[in-house]
Amino acid sequence: MENHLGLKNFLLLLVLLLSICLSEQLQSSQAKTLLRIQNLLNHPNVLSSWNNDTDFCSTEPSSTVTVVCYEGNITQLHIIGEKGDSKLPENFSIDSFVTTLVKLPSLKVVRLLSLGLWGPMPSKVSRLSSLEILDLSSNFFHSDIPREVSSLTSLQTLILDGNKFTGRLPNALGSLVVLAVLSVMNNSLEGHLPDTLGNLHNLRVLGLSRNNFTGDVPDLSGVENLQVLEVEDNSLGPKFPQVSSKIQRIALRNNKFAAGIPGKVQSYHQLEHMDISSNKFMGPFPPYLLSLPSITYLNVAGNKLTGMLFGDNQCNAGLDFVDLSTNLLSGRLPSCLLTGPKHRVVRFSNNCLSTGDRTQHPFSFCRNEALAVGILPHHKQKLASKVVLSLIICGSITGGVVLVCATIIVFRKFLAEIAAPRKTTRSIVENASYTYTSKLFTDAKYVTRAMKLGSLSLPSYRTFSSEELKVATNNFDAASFIGNSSDDEMYRGHLKDGSYIAIRCLKTKRNYSSQNFIHHIELMSKLRHQHLVSTLGHCFECYLDDSSASSIFLVFEYVPPNGTLRSWISDTHAKRRLTWTQRIAAAIGVARGMQFLHTGIVPGIFSNNIKITDILLDQNFVAKIYSYNLPVLDENIKVQNLSSGSKELKSTRANSEEKVDVYDFGVILLEIISGRQINSKNEVTVIQNQLQESIMTNAVSTRNVVDPAIRNSCSDESLKTMIGICCRCLLQDAEDRPSVEDVIWNLQFAAQVEDAWRRDSSSSDASPISHIYNLKPNLSRKSNSPGRGGEL
Repeated sequence: MENHLGLKNFLLLLVLLLSICLSEQLQSSQAKTLLRIQNLLNHPNVLSSWNNDTDFCSTEPSSTVTVVCYEGNITQLHIIGEKGDSKLPENFSIDSFVTTLVKLPSLKVVRLLSLGLWGPMPSKVSRLSSLEILDLSSNFFHSDIPREVSSLTSLQTLILDGNKFTGRLPNALGSLVVLAVLSVMNNSLEGHLPDTLGNLHNLRVLGLSRNNFTGDVPDLSGVENLQVLEVEDNSLGPKFPQVSSKIQRIALRNNKFAAGIPGKVQSYHQLEHMDISSNKFMGPFPPYLLSLPSITYLNVAGNKLTGMLFGDNQCNAGLDFVDLSTNLLSGRLPSCLLTGPKHRVVRFSNNCLSTGDRTQHPFSFCRNEALAVGILPHHKQKLASKVVLSLIICGSITGGVVLVCATIIVFRKFLAEIAAPRKTTRSIVENASYTYTSKLFTDAKYVTRAMKLGSLSLPSYRTFSSEELKVATNNFDAASFIGNSSDDEMYRGHLKDGSYIAIRCLKTKRNYSSQNFIHHIELMSKLRHQHLVSTLGHCFECYLDDSSASSIFLVFEYVPPNGTLRSWISDTHAKRRLTWTQRIAAAIGVARGMQFLHTGIVPGIFSNNIKITDILLDQNFVAKIYSYNLPVLDENIKVQNLSSGSKELKSTRANSEEKVDVYDFGVILLEIISGRQINSKNEVTVIQNQLQESIMTNAVSTRNVVDPAIRNSCSDESLKTMIGICCRCLLQDAEDRPSVEDVIWNLQFAAQVEDAWRRDSSSSDASPISHIYNLKPNLSRKSNSPGRGGEL
């Protein structure tokens, strides 16, 4: 028996030793791979510290070199060369380099910038099957982008800026369904853009500037999350690109766009930057561009835009830059452009505006130029139509006379040969004329109706059928079940078009007609925002006997599972915590979502009781509120109440209920800062007091009470600003709490000072995602609210 136990223990020890040896060999193999990469790169200065004794998984990251390991495997490799470095020697082989890189099979992030890499991009890059982010900017790659890149099915970011790629953009890129960032700026790519770009439904950033692309931009209206479209310095056009209403930045400068600006631009409520300069846009300039809700930069210079401006045209207060130069505009410059903040830049030369300076042309110049390019004033069009009509009539009369004369001659010559009765002939002609006229009228009505339907901008929100939802969930099978509460159940569905949805099933009381919910459904159809789990549609299931609603199915966008905000902040089982930069970004996202609930729809939705467990993080770590005060059941009468009464009463109610949401947001901030789960009001008071006491003493005391995961990787000013606004949100007197706008301003300030601190200290704990979506708040906004900039 003892011999048996001894043998068992010996085998166990042997297995343990073998596993340790294999692990050490694995780590040793990956270390040799990195040293091989150093050698292939000709020992650049940024890798001068690497040697045989380097413990790569324990080295401190820097602004130029970062190696990240997970469970002994290298998962991230960032190498950023020095500007001005020359190409690698002629014996450099990009094929050997990629072959060596493939020996790191767990790589998820590869960023190799300004290293002088040159040659065609090898197709074997597809062997890095785990790759999520690939950034090869500022090198010397040439020839085509290999279509094998499309086999990297986990790829979320592809950046190839500043190389010498040629040929067309591969059609196969449309198969990268999780791609969020695609940027190939400053290359020599050419040809038409592939229509498959419209299949990238998760795309947020599309950068194509400074290439040789031609033709129209593909229809991107189905890419619902697209925020940035940059196609400057190409030969694209003539049609204005079709994008979704979530777009934030459009850069079309120096192309061949020649059509008018479509009316749909008026619905781009999140548009911040619009540059369509140096094109051939024609037609009237839409004054609403100056007053879009989020616009800060507008450049329409160097086009053929016409129309008259008026002094009372409205402008967005946040508009920092406006360039109307070199168009055909007349009238008066809007007074709002002249009385704005001092830092605002306004350019308007080479128009026909009544400004009294020498930079403007006379009105006749703009009129003649408009006529030269075929833009006729309305009365001119009428006159032209009359002239054309007169010519047609005169020509018809002349032709008619000639035709009659010819007919008489022919008639006399062949009179004897006419055998058909006159009455029969007239009957045939009349019948033929009647048939033709009826068909013409029918077609005209059909065409007119079709044109009207085609011009409608139909909303994405729609009514689903119960059969459609049953098919999507396999008849609400248990495998589709997500979770439930006392009032509802949640299911995951898969539609026929390949998209995923989340379905919330609500039971209603008897005798509730679907008409009872129409007001609420109309309001719900507007609940669409980047930081909300937005509504897509609904479905009523009714009783057969009285047609009253038995169930309501609410359909939402499906957020891929990446955990709640709490699971990345204070969950004791979390393998990884959010960095300070990511926490600020998440807080800003929640605040913006809350702001939209309050002000983005009318009437606003308040008392949302938002908790940190109600915040989901999508695959790009964008925060989305998934549980808020849905205005569906009649019990939620607060929304209805706000729609009645005096303006003063509604304003008072809204302000009071806004401050309730601000308090709940303060609790979320408290957990973000402290890293401790907060489940009671007593815990809120205790942690709040600790933070307040700490900032009254010194920075060391403050850092001792914040989350250990971030206490040594954030700036004092950013931390102090976050704590300050958090404590103000938690004030007992609701009137003393800040507004949501004030909260957002302070969070953006914290983000900016943190970013400045990181640049100055050349250190970064930010993930690649926060690197790509860097927040740059606008600090030009003025406010009378106390506590701006982190003051307590």
